[in-house]
Amino acid sequence: MTYRCEIPVRFGHVDQAQIVYYPWFFHFCHEAMERMFAEAIGIPYPEVLGKDRLGFPAVHIETDFLETVAYGEVLDMGVSVEKIGTTSVTFRFEGRRASDEKTAFRATTTTVCVDMTRFAPVPIPPRYREAFERLRNSETPNR
Repeated sequence: MTYRCEIPVRFGHVDQAQIVYYPWFFHFCHEAMERMFAEAIGIPYPEVLGKDRLGFPAVHIETDFLETVAYGEVLDMGVSVEKIGTTSVTFRFEGRRASDEKTAFRATTTTVCVDMTRFAPVPIPPRYREAFERLRNSETPNR
């Protein structure tokens, strides 16, 4: 299953070339991931961090930038799970321009489940693992 949400491109996201400055794409991925936790898993990310004392910091990111994205555009963001390890999960992101449905970028982000008190890796708890399994994408990525 792929979780989807829309993220509008704001004035502050663009550079002098009038396109999204590339670090913002990583922000868009994180925003989509936070929304995925709340809407698809049912646990708001602040609760993951504060109540469950778990975090999922990125340890590896790969990105392909395919099309430019301008101010005023809306990105249709897709989030799925590509791989689940003992302590890690790899998320796959795809951002499409809503105006023409062209894929603007693809990214994979490997995160590690950490205990926020010790900031040390821990096994992914069963309720999170089950949720990630539901989001596992069975399709072969187009790369």
